[in-house]
Amino acid sequence: MRVGFVGLGMMGLPMAENLARRPDIHLVAFDRAPEAREKLKAHPAFGTTLAVAESLHDLATCEIVVLMLPDSSITNAVVLGGGGAPGLADLLGRGALVIDMGSSNPADTRMLEARLAEASIVLADAPVSGAVAKAKAGTLSILFGGDDATFERARPVLEGMGTTLIRAGGVSAGHAMKAINNYVYAAGLLAVSEALLMGRTLGLDASVLASVLNASSGRNVASETKLAQFMIPETYAGGFALKLQAKDLGIVATMLDDMEVDAPQVALCAALWREASTALGPKADNTEIYRFLERGRNAGAHKEEAHAAD
Repeated sequence: MRVGFVGLGMMGLPMAENLARRPDIHLVAFDRAPEAREKLKAHPAFGTTLAVAESLHDLATCEIVVLMLPDSSITNAVVLGGGGAPGLADLLGRGALVIDMGSSNPADTRMLEARLAEASIVLADAPVSGAVAKAKAGTLSILFGGDDATFERARPVLEGMGTTLIRAGGVSAGHAMKAINNYVYAAGLLAVSEALLMGRTLGLDASVLASVLNASSGRNVASETKLAQFMIPETYAGGFALKLQAKDLGIVATMLDDMEVDAPQVALCAALWREASTALGPKADNTEIYRFLERGRNAGAHKEEAHAAD
């Protein structure tokens, strides 16, 4: 099976590396960044069952193309083209399958499905959960949006990257569920960050506080996998960009615009993460939301000191 892969970032590179190990797949991988392409050339399958493309044109003969891109605007450009450059909709043959594994906006996913159908190309969404560690291990959870026939066709490719395949529903259901999941995770990480800030302000032992949370009802993924590992030691290397977390929360906030649902925490959470992303910059890890809260506390303390001095 000739499979294309577009997007060799922190998640995409190990996912592509795992696919390249499958003997039943000939992988053609592309990223617009030359340094990303060079990293994949170190794979032992390079030159045999793995090729590194220099442009999207090299994916034209692929039966299936996997997209692992940062957001819907980039995904839309890769699929539809722009500025005179062709996209996958122009390059792939009739009957090809495009699988969007990034965290895209469900509304954009539905739009791409319709546009690709005009070219007799099938679209499925299959966002992932599990972060970089599981991407490297090939044990991601994958939320698939598409019909039965498309799922069976995609299964060998998906099984090369993940061990838990969940049928989410029709096209865009995977992206919708991933966005909702990411909101719940972000809210939990925010709560853990606030708890750490309160604990330190009170002079509590942060390590003991982490143990209490993880042995009690406050336990969540952030408390178990981020607090003691990256936040207390202040290494902030959780492996997921804060700006992408803010983007995901923006998707949920946009989804709410089309619903008759009162979810005030979504708006509050999205606004705070957006502000943190602006303040900390594009390279910040999502665990650095704690730094943003701490900065706000320190700024408040300085204001109180200045007011007392007056």
